[in-house]
Amino acid sequence: MRKQIVFLNLLFSVAMWNAQATVVKGSVKSTDGKPVENVVVTDGYRFTSTNAQGEYSLDTDEAKSRFVYISTPSDYEIIASEGWNRSFFLPINPSDEGKTYDFTLTRRNRPAKKFVYLAVSDPQVTNEQELARYTNETLVDMQQTASRFKGKQEVYAMLLGDLVNDRMELFEPLRKSMASQGIVYSPVIGNHDHNQLYTALSNLEDTKNGYAEARYESFFGPYNYSFNVGDIHIIALKDIDYIKDRKYTERFGKEQLDWLKNDLSYVEPGTTVFINVHAPVFNQTDKGGGNARDAEEFRQIVKDYNVHVFAGHTHFYENNQVAPTLYEHNIGAACGAWWAGHVNRCGAPNGYLVVEVDGANVKWHYKATGRPADYQLRVYKPGEFKSAAGYVVANVWDWDSAWRVEWSEDGQSKGAMERFDDEDQDYIDMHGKPEDYHTRHLFRCQPSSGAKQIEIRATNRFGETYKQTVVL
Repeated sequence: MRKQIVFLNLLFSVAMWNAQATVVKGSVKSTDGKPVENVVVTDGYRFTSTNAQGEYSLDTDEAKSRFVYISTPSDYEIIASEGWNRSFFLPINPSDEGKTYDFTLTRRNRPAKKFVYLAVSDPQVTNEQELARYTNETLVDMQQTASRFKGKQEVYAMLLGDLVNDRMELFEPLRKSMASQGIVYSPVIGNHDHNQLYTALSNLEDTKNGYAEARYESFFGPYNYSFNVGDIHIIALKDIDYIKDRKYTERFGKEQLDWLKNDLSYVEPGTTVFINVHAPVFNQTDKGGGNARDAEEFRQIVKDYNVHVFAGHTHFYENNQVAPTLYEHNIGAACGAWWAGHVNRCGAPNGYLVVEVDGANVKWHYKATGRPADYQLRVYKPGEFKSAAGYVVANVWDWDSAWRVEWSEDGQSKGAMERFDDEDQDYIDMHGKPEDYHTRHLFRCQPSSGAKQIEIRATNRFGETYKQTVVL
């Protein structure tokens, strides 16, 4: 009897699967009509790759799958549509009986071993005034940065979530503002990019009654996806478990982690991988309060790759070398402290990260909006930093443990400055009161009585030194 029950349950499960499952198929060819083999294809849940004829076939569950899409190989161009990386996906049409979806790729004339990657955290515009600031400040600055590489290297930009601040009607003008930048844009979904009226799709059985990501998808496509440029595999991955009514938990969840595991199964171990998320995974300050809760599961999945995680969400700047092959950049927000002024909660200026890629080698610098590229630290004279009134204080926002921050007094070297944790004075002055977020990229030194001049030298992991002089 027990065996009969198990058998009937199995038949019922198969019947339910057949009721919802369907086959999507198609081909991937180059512009000359030749088939492209080994292109990874997914519906957001299941994966396959094209055969020697460039063909694929994929069982998909129409209850939840909205797109069929590819991971563009590095031998082929990332084609921008009005500035955005949008040619890699096609919506699944439930009324399309044939379910055939074909893709065409343009082969590169030469490999893109060298390229520039701009990681931009939290534009988070609430109204037209903030959108104007983003357009006239951030985007103008990014265009100036991109112009330095024009004709020499391709420039890509990844927006790390919170494109808007719960204002879905701003998706379209924001998207259009980046249409003619000469930069290929790709997005990550943030908590404020979800529709407050619904819960996340990962918490639902189907899409019938609406889901929180639908409006975002209508403008930007799938929220978990990947593509390849040069020797780098680039991933956008959701790590916000949205409940409803602005309630959420920073978490990948099983669907996202399964997607990541499947995507990386097609990538050679040891490859350099850029994983772009909204919420950070490995922060140490602020008690790690904004971190994705399933960080250890994530870490186990990526352990065989050379990974850079790019994150936003916190509106402060923090770098962490988590392991020899795992580095997280929690980047200062483009909007700083929600467009309140010119700095983030940690005192890092509004800005974005400029990553220069050469093969598998990665080099980065933070670019402060409206400032020269060598603006990498802010120095306070004695008396300006209220909690350390007798000290010269330096805020070195891109700091990690490989940096050296040293000082000299009247031409005599004094060695390393003392690192300390505190709240940045510039942020306190802008905010009007302390918030009690303590950053760890502050350094101080105490000049001698009668000293006339202090020089600060901050040297990053790439051997580049930035200097500022303080006349006492």
